[in-house]
Amino acid sequence: MGGSGMIAFRREKFVPKGGPSGGDGGKGGSVYARANSHLTTLIDCRFRKLYKAERGAHGSGKNASGAGGGDIYIEMPVGTVIKEKKTGSLLADLTEPNQVVFLAKGGRGGRGNAHFATPTRRAPHTAEDGRPGEARELILELKLLADVGLVGFPNVGKSTLLSAVSAARPKVADYPFTTLIPHLGLVKTDHHRSFVLADLPGLIEGAHLGKGLGHRFLKHIERTRLLIYLLDVSSENPEEDLKKLRNELKLFEPKLLKKPFLVALNKIDLLSKTELAALKKEWGKKALLVSAFQHKGTEDLMQAAGKKIYKLSENRRSRAESRDGKE
Repeated sequence: MGGSGMIAFRREKFVPKGGPSGGDGGKGGSVYARANSHLTTLIDCRFRKLYKAERGAHGSGKNASGAGGGDIYIEMPVGTVIKEKKTGSLLADLTEPNQVVFLAKGGRGGRGNAHFATPTRRAPHTAEDGRPGEARELILELKLLADVGLVGFPNVGKSTLLSAVSAARPKVADYPFTTLIPHLGLVKTDHHRSFVLADLPGLIEGAHLGKGLGHRFLKHIERTRLLIYLLDVSSENPEEDLKKLRNELKLFEPKLLKKPFLVALNKIDLLSKTELAALKKEWGKKALLVSAFQHKGTEDLMQAAGKKIYKLSENRRSRAESRDGKE
């Protein structure tokens, strides 16, 4: 809200007919969102529903304008998507630490009576009230930012794999949907390279309709640059499981199928030597065989993921440099 203008007149000794001297009201503060890399949830925004910037100060005599109201910055975690509630339109996508985006404009300050003086109207008793600022109702969504996302049905060993290749310690148990929220782990590969690996909640058929953890899983996968489809070798048909997983992604957002991916078959420790040999022959180079529980093949899988991420980064850098060269 802007401050109101002042109605005042200059009255000083030896200054006859000093005239109007009402100052303008100060501009109201604006509202901004700022990405904070230290935050991981939107819990603060959940319990505080209203954010209001400072009102501008009122004008005063001697043509003194009121001070502008202070802006307010709402701290949000990196990965927050901000939408207009009424229209559903995207206002901002906080993808970089310390990124600042404008949300709502402060109200204009009212003009004092000094603005309304004319040759024929030398003593105006008119001033403007401060204008209300912009008010918006927003929807906030937090989408995980990770380089690689683990995709699989519940209990295929995603959390075990994450704990095997990083310092992350997600909950591991023998019942479905152990992972209720995404977990992140930093994976280091050769040549001092590293990437962020995300253990995402388990996917089931119908997830695109909200079944299971549904959208809570799928909205995070949009952020990842590379997918690892983790399959259970003890399943009746791992190949069919892969088709079901990819179909769920397609039904939710067809663009997800265009993401680069790797396929890993987990729990090979449950197989005999004969079964393992048959599995290698059946899948060949289409999948990597791992045992997250025994840490077998996990390093090869992470190295393969690291190489793909590095290649994607190089390609993106090359495209950016070619664009800059044309400009």
